[in-house]
Amino acid sequence: MRPAGRTRTRAVAALLAGCLTGVAGCGTPDADESGEREAREHRARKVAEAWEGSAAAEAWRTGYHPVEVAVQPPKGGLRGAADERAYQERHFALRGELPAERPEDGTVRWGGGDSLKRPIPGPAESYRALAAGGGGEGAPLTVTGVERGEMRLATSLGPATVPAWLFRLEGYDTPLRWAAVTPSPLPRSPIARTGGAHQVDRVVATSRDGQTVTVVASHGACDDGPAVEALETRDSVVLSGSVKGEEPGNCTKQAIEQRVTVKLERPVGERVLLDAHTGQPLPYAGPRGPRAG
Repeated sequence: MRPAGRTRTRAVAALLAGCLTGVAGCGTPDADESGEREAREHRARKVAEAWEGSAAAEAWRTGYHPVEVAVQPPKGGLRGAADERAYQERHFALRGELPAERPEDGTVRWGGGDSLKRPIPGPAESYRALAAGGGGEGAPLTVTGVERGEMRLATSLGPATVPAWLFRLEGYDTPLRWAAVTPSPLPRSPIARTGGAHQVDRVVATSRDGQTVTVVASHGACDDGPAVEALETRDSVVLSGSVKGEEPGNCTKQAIEQRVTVKLERPVGERVLLDAHTGQPLPYAGPRGPRAG
């Protein structure tokens, strides 16, 4: 294991206006009182230190863990805002029937000759997960069939060739690719989770240059939205969730999900993204692909 480098803390903006799904909210976290910011920084450092050399870090390096969203739209992208909205909302319609076959375990292959067998959900089960958005306001993307194939995917062990379901979409010449292999379970955190923290739930996008990541974070009904801070080390990026402008007094217990774009001081690269609340790696899920299990 490489020695931990000098840690650096960077306050991060809440979601940029019009970013991805168009959720509102821009700016930096409000100035904290009573040492809340210092407490978050202390927690982030403890998480980074606990991860170094842990059994969890070893499991992360030896399992199948995608570090990019495990679903790829047709080559050339989606045509227009309506199709993009349907894709983000997982608004799909099925024309015809999908085969009920459930293939044997699939094999993930890395360039150095390493491989790992993992379960593969059948095409019908995968379609139900793909279309789990429950509908939307506009026209859906219509699935006309599915076939077995492969896709290239970045993982915690480097680029891999992964079995995939290729969903044919009406009006498109190339398929939507859905990683058919179930990821390895996320390793158990080497540090106890904190109470009362605002958890960062998942990663939904990483910029091409690796300098920004977009995550989903939660906040309540009596605040001004979520904010996320990043503490960067040589081998990890610890993301700490908080809220802006929280109002005192009674408030309904409500968890609202919102996208937040986090700018880093240097590209993510092969570093693991950790949630400061749980101490665990964050899963990657856009329109959610197979989850760890």
